[in-house]
Amino acid sequence: MTPVFAPQWAIMRSMTGYGRGEACHKGFKFAVELNSVNRKQLDVVLSLPPELAELDSRVREEIHETISRGRLNVTVAWHRAEGGRHNHLEVDEGLAKSYLTEIRRLQKSLGLSGAIGIETLLRQPGIIRVADRQIEVEGVWPFVREALRKALAQLVVMRKKEGDHLRKDLAGRLALLEKDMISIRKLAPKMVERYREQLRKRVAEAGVSLASDDQHLSREVVLFADRSDITEELTRLQSHLKQFRDSFDAKGPVGRVLDFLVQELNREVNTIGSKANAAEITSLVVNMKSELEKIREQIQNVE
Repeated sequence: MTPVFAPQWAIMRSMTGYGRGEACHKGFKFAVELNSVNRKQLDVVLSLPPELAELDSRVREEIHETISRGRLNVTVAWHRAEGGRHNHLEVDEGLAKSYLTEIRRLQKSLGLSGAIGIETLLRQPGIIRVADRQIEVEGVWPFVREALRKALAQLVVMRKKEGDHLRKDLAGRLALLEKDMISIRKLAPKMVERYREQLRKRVAEAGVSLASDDQHLSREVVLFADRSDITEELTRLQSHLKQFRDSFDAKGPVGRVLDFLVQELNREVNTIGSKANAAEITSLVVNMKSELEKIREQIQNVE
């Protein structure tokens, strides 16, 4: 089923927001209030008046067409609209006829004369009574839905506005991660040469003389280069960062995708930190892990 109110994913959406909508029908006003907070899955807490209880599944289906994540508190209410009336009058014609028959019989029996007018009948109990106007669920559902869609539209607007702020913050943090990644990529080739010089220095300090092409030294340097190679990690890191940035323009919910990508980014950064044998790279890794933690906290609020 294609939803009448289709969500538009122009920008990232937050999971927090508020919306309210109203619709009127035959003297009644229907109101829907929504407020949402963070939650990994969609959790709809719905409060309906007893008269509209059978609309539960329809309201939930309408919400699922628009919202995918978050704890959503929904309150549906109805009351008399301004100038409207809950009650109407009913005339019991059968009872009026019975009153008239008996009054005429009594008049004849007592030998009384005189006209019997409408005023006489209206004074009798039960002829006119006030009846409560009942809610017809099928008849009012279109108006409850109208109020719900207005509330959802307002909620989405607020979520998008909050999402835009999140997007700007995340984009800034991604830029910092990319800057640190570029710095690490430049420093990485220098690690092997630095290790070679450090090894030569330690050997010299031990009083051992080695030729520049000593096989033992070369083998040790090759082993170090293999253990400390972070080329693959940097390539995957760059790929994950690109996917993260591309997700900003995705036509749908991205919270779960971003959560997964942060885990993968953390994995690559941790591996780089464990392989790199250079203080400068270690410092950059610490910075990146700090930014990733801030990103992880922020995306908990992304739908």
